[in-house]
Amino acid sequence: MRNWCVMGVRTSWRTVADGEFFCPDCGGDRNYLRRTGRRRLTLLGVPVLPRGTAGPVLECSACQGHFGPDALDHPTTVRFSAMLRDAVHTLTLALLAAGGTSSRTVRDTAVDTVRAAGFDDCSEDQLLTLLAALAADSGRLTGTYDAVTGGHCGAQGLDPCGTALAIELHEALEPLAPHLAPAGRESLLLQGARIALADGSYTPAEREVLGTVGAALMLRPADVHRLLAAAARTPR
Repeated sequence: MRNWCVMGVRTSWRTVADGEFFCPDCGGDRNYLRRTGRRRLTLLGVPVLPRGTAGPVLECSACQGHFGPDALDHPTTVRFSAMLRDAVHTLTLALLAAGGTSSRTVRDTAVDTVRAAGFDDCSEDQLLTLLAALAADSGRLTGTYDAVTGGHCGAQGLDPCGTALAIELHEALEPLAPHLAPAGRESLLLQGARIALADGSYTPAEREVLGTVGAALMLRPADVHRLLAAAARTPR
C-alpha cells in the first residue's frame, strides 16, 4: 500500500544569480546557483497556503548541497592562490625597502622567494622598479628610500617600509590570514625572515617590518619573537 502525505510544506526555488565558490562538502571550486524560495502548505500535494520565504541559499551544481551566503567568504582555490602570491610579493618588497638592496644575496633571495610563490617570470629589475616607484610615492609623505642602497633619507622614527607599502602589507596579509592554518601564517613570516637574514642579522627596520607582518597574520608577539629568533639561529 502506498503511503500518502495528506499535508506538508513544499518550497519552490527560484535562481537569482550564479557564480563560482569553494564548496564545503565537495572540498573544491564548484559552480553555484544563488536561490530564493517560497514555502507553501500543501494538501494532498496541492499548494494551498503561503508559508513565507526561504533562503537565500547557495546550491552547489555538483553535490546539490545548500549553503548560506557566508560560504562566499571563503575564497576559491584560484583566488586563494592569487592572494598568497600577492602576499609574498608585497612582504618581499617591504623587506627590501627596510633592509636595502645593495647585497647580491638579498636580491637573489628576494627573486627566488617571489618566483617560488608563483610569479615565475619575476626578475631583479622588476622588483627594483616596483620598489623605486613605491619609494617615490612613500617619500612624499614619510621620507625617501634609495632603491639601490635601501638607505632612508628623512626624519627618524618613520615607517620603515613607507606609507604606501605599509598599507599594502596590511591589505595583502589581513584578508589572507583567516584562511591560513597557523603553520601557513608562520611560513609566510619565515619567508620574510630569510630575506632579511640573507646579508646578516636583522636590522631594526627589518624587525619592525617583520613585526608588522606577524601582527597582520594574527600571530602573537611572543610567537613572532620565537620564530624570528629560531630563523636567526638556523645556519644559512
